[in-house]
Amino acid sequence: MSRISKGLAGFAVAALLSSPAGAQGVVTQKNITLALAQAIANAAIAQCRTMGYKISVTVVDREGLDVVMLHDDGAGLTTQEGSDRKAFTARAFSQPSAAFVKRLQDRPDTVGSRHYTRVLALGGGLPIKVGDDIIGAVGVSGTPGKDDVCAQAGIDKVADQLK
Repeated sequence: MSRISKGLAGFAVAALLSSPAGAQGVVTQKNITLALAQAIANAAIAQCRTMGYKISVTVVDREGLDVVMLHDDGAGLTTQEGSDRKAFTARAFSQPSAAFVKRLQDRPDTVGSRHYTRVLALGGGLPIKVGDDIIGAVGVSGTPGKDDVCAQAGIDKVADQLK
């Protein structure tokens, strides 16, 4: 190998090792799958139907992106937006959307966060966890105060897969 080739090879190795990708390595994260999201959404709808409610349900992944949105036959027009925003709120703030409401009441200095586009300060959004790691969230809209019950039924349906 010539002296020039050795020098270029040395520069290439140095550049690779000093790049942000080389310095940071690879990140492995758990995330919700389509099949899991569908199971959660279907179980939430089934629970609400037994209670006499027609709802919309949205499941988002760890980044807050929609994976599944289902709108039951006869569910109200605004329930789709409500379920999406509740799921996003639960994921964005890593807590149930009802706890977010309480936080706004207890800490008036945080009230500005309710003005973010996809945030909704109403109960009905729950984080989906594997241990302490939040891999997504579910949001339900369409019941008078029972949205959390249906969202929890969705999570409970797949609890054995969240270990």
